[in-house]
Amino acid sequence: MKVFVTGGAGYIGSHTLVQLLSAGHEVCVFDNYCNSSPIALARVRQLTNRDLAVVEADICDDDALTRAVTAFAPDAVIHFAGLKAVGESNDVPLLYYRTNVSGTMNLLGAMDAAGCRRIVFSSSATVYGEAHYLPFDEDHPIAPTNPYGRTKAMAEGVISDWVRATPGGSAILLRYFNPVGAHESGRIGENPQGIPNNLMPFVAQVAVGRRDKLSIFGDDYETRDGTGERDYIHVVDLADAHLAALEHAVRAAGCEAVNIGTGRGITVKELIAAYERACGHSLATEIVARRAGDVASSYAATTKAADLLRWNAKLGIDAMCASSWQWQSNNPEGF
Repeated sequence: MKVFVTGGAGYIGSHTLVQLLSAGHEVCVFDNYCNSSPIALARVRQLTNRDLAVVEADICDDDALTRAVTAFAPDAVIHFAGLKAVGESNDVPLLYYRTNVSGTMNLLGAMDAAGCRRIVFSSSATVYGEAHYLPFDEDHPIAPTNPYGRTKAMAEGVISDWVRATPGGSAILLRYFNPVGAHESGRIGENPQGIPNNLMPFVAQVAVGRRDKLSIFGDDYETRDGTGERDYIHVVDLADAHLAALEHAVRAAGCEAVNIGTGRGITVKELIAAYERACGHSLATEIVARRAGDVASSYAATTKAADLLRWNAKLGIDAMCASSWQWQSNNPEGF
C-alpha cells in the first residue's frame, strides 16, 4: 500500500514508519521538522534497510501539501503533523488552531484532489477533559479543557464530517493516552525540544544527568501511593495500532474513534521505580504542590481497540522504561 505520512519524522511517526516499511508499504513523509529531526528518518532507513520519499514543507502550506499528495497518489494517509504542548497552546492558541485544525482541512482537501479516501488520525485522550467516570471509553463526553485538546476535538469533527460527505470515505481517530518508550535498538526515541512537557522524557533526562531532579506534583491524591496515575502505552505498541487502524480503514467505510492505551494506570512513583530498575541507580525527586488541572487518575477502556482493530497492547512498564533508557543513554543529547 502507498501511505502518505504527515509528521513522519516525529516521535510516534518515526516508530510507525519502521513498522510500515517493515510490513512492505511504500511511504512518503511530509514534515517541516519543527518538532523533529531528519536524522530520525536516516535512522529509520538504517533500521529497515528500506528507502522512503520525503517532502520538507509545512502542513499550513496548502499548495505544497496538495502537490505532494497528488504527486504521490497514496492509498491512505496517516496524519501525525501538529503541535502538541498543552501549556504552549494556552499561550499561542491561534497557532494551534491554524496548524492542527486548518492543517487538517488542508490535508483533507489535498486527499480529495488525489482521490484518496482513507485516513488514520493522531488524536488524543485530551479530548475527554475531566473524567465523568473511569475508565474513559469512546462514548465519554468530549469536553477538552485547553486549546490543544479543543484543536484535536475540532479536527476529529472536521474529519468525521468529511467522511460523511465522501463516498467510500474511511477514518480511524486514534485517541492516544500517554506514549512512552523507544525502539529496542535505541536508535530512535522521544527527543523533546527544551524542557520536556511529559513525565517519562523528564525522568530519562534526570537519569542521564541532564537534569538534577524530578518534581512530583502532589502526593496526596486518592491513588495507591498518593501520586497521579496515568495509562502509559509503549510507542511500539502504538505504532502497531496505526497499522491495525490502516488495515481496518481499507476494510470498512465510516469514521470511528478508538482509544489506544493499556487499560491500566501507573502512578508517578511506580514509573520512577521502574525507571530506576532500568537505569540501575536511584533518581533524585522532590514533592511539590499539585499542578492546576491535574487529575488523580486517567486510564483507557480498550475493548473497542480489541474488537474493532484486533489490537491489544503487549508491552508493560518495565519494557517501556528499559527501551527509554536504551535510547536516552545512547543519545544523551537527543538526535
